[in-house]
Amino acid sequence: MNVVGARPNFIKMAPIIAELKKNNDFMQLLVHTGQHYDGAMSDSFFNDLKMPPPDINLEVGSGSHADQTARVMIAFEKVIIEHKPDWVVVVGDVNSTLACSLVAAKFPVKVAHVEAGLRSFDRGMPEEINRILTDQLSDLLLTPGGDAEENLLREGIDPERIVKVGNVMIDTLYQQIEQTDSPKMLERFGLTPGNFAVLTLHRPSNVDDPHILSGIISAINKISESLPVIFPAHPRTTARIREFGLEVSTGVRVIGPLGYLEFLGLWSKSRVVLTDSGGLQEETTALGIPCLTLRENTERPITIEQGTNRLVGTHPVRIILAVGDLLNSVTPARQMIPEMWDGQSAKRIVNALLKYSFKFSSRAGSGS
Repeated sequence: MNVVGARPNFIKMAPIIAELKKNNDFMQLLVHTGQHYDGAMSDSFFNDLKMPPPDINLEVGSGSHADQTARVMIAFEKVIIEHKPDWVVVVGDVNSTLACSLVAAKFPVKVAHVEAGLRSFDRGMPEEINRILTDQLSDLLLTPGGDAEENLLREGIDPERIVKVGNVMIDTLYQQIEQTDSPKMLERFGLTPGNFAVLTLHRPSNVDDPHILSGIISAINKISESLPVIFPAHPRTTARIREFGLEVSTGVRVIGPLGYLEFLGLWSKSRVVLTDSGGLQEETTALGIPCLTLRENTERPITIEQGTNRLVGTHPVRIILAVGDLLNSVTPARQMIPEMWDGQSAKRIVNALLKYSFKFSSRAGSGS
């Protein structure tokens, strides 16, 4: 039983579903918790990623962290009781990830966590709590790299439960990059390759604090004087900009959210991406696009050590200086493709599920 709740989950789950479909040892169901409940946006992602429609949609919608997590748990418990899965596969670090892991673990149903072991070491981030607890509950921890594996070992996780599989989000990126129509996207916004910036901004710590959001917007306004900025704005962010009475300059093109292929076609031709997203730090590293992360920490340090990512925080002066350094630099951003970012992670995930299914079955049969 594969669980998705938010759009980043779709990107990670799509290649796993496709790979499971090739293997006759598995039957699978897709559960969409409805944590990201915008029908048009969800449909766009499912279509772009060629994912089957969900078999079950819990339609929990928005709410506080406690409210959303509780409603997912109540709804998902009924699904577990009805379908009795052998495995629940969860991805990432959203509320749905933790909620479904909690329900499954108490039955108990085996839990596999894709993207296990990532840590920002900032427990002020709700996602960090979701990561830590999901990993403690999981039977099989599927890590994107060695740093994640080291984090789990430090936390006392049994090494037999840890399998390094690589970054499954990169599977999707490599599969879909050829499907994008970048010339059409650039023409739509009057842009030329390498001569614009892309901004994404959605984390509550950035957009719900008027002081922080005001500083970021002022920095982006200044940057847009020398480099056009395209800003596919999250509805939450748009609402906060209006609520706080912030002015966005004419050099910043604020547009609605884009589908996966549209957005990939846009940012993959940009000069720089400014973001507080986790996934974009990885995707820009894979394609060699400079990335400035508007956060004080990251759970993906490998994108800084080996990739094109730079952690600049949220102070407007630091953001402006970082973009200036980038525009004035004649040396391209240093880039190494991290280990196992090869487009084959979904195959390794399915092989691990198969291996551990037999392993658990053998233990049960021997009474151990």
